[in-house]
Amino acid sequence: MLKKINSAYEKAVSALRKGLFRIFKPGSALGKIIDKAVTKEIISYLIFGLLTTAVNFLVTSLLVVMKFGNDPTGTEFTLVNAIAWCVSVIFAFFTNKLFVFESRSFAPSVFFREFTTFVGARIVTGLIETFLPGLLMEAGLDAKLFGVKGLAAKLAVAVIVVVLNYVFSKLVSFRKGKDAAEKPGDAGKEETDNSSEEE
Repeated sequence: MLKKINSAYEKAVSALRKGLFRIFKPGSALGKIIDKAVTKEIISYLIFGLLTTAVNFLVTSLLVVMKFGNDPTGTEFTLVNAIAWCVSVIFAFFTNKLFVFESRSFAPSVFFREFTTFVGARIVTGLIETFLPGLLMEAGLDAKLFGVKGLAAKLAVAVIVVVLNYVFSKLVSFRKGKDAAEKPGDAGKEETDNSSEEE
């Protein structure tokens, strides 16, 4: 099932690239940007990044309305943010692992390394996302968004967090994951090739 979804998704990305290249010539400045930016990995990251944000906002909204009667204090909103962050990070890890960076291994050592590096990177942005909205609310940015108090502050911080999460995921978390995801024979092949060259 996962292979079928992946195959259909790859075809959709390929069709999107072809359509854009009909408008922008591949050799042009915009064409080169599109060639690097419109890839399966980047599009997947953006899609699941938006879904992660949606999960975070949904959990936040439900807790604010159901637990605090839609009138939380800055401290209560910080607690809500912490819970929403935990839920969204777990969601983000599995979607990034399986669909963005396509790491299929669930071997304990691989899974532990990926999970700890991913969560470690997210802790930095998680602290920002947890405490900054509450501080912004106390500073006066407490306007309601979609009828929920505090979401305006949360949205402002979410933009910053999405950018930081991409940087950490690409350069820290799944960079190592990608290296580890190389085919087992690759390392041996390299060594063989090097030996042959030396001979």
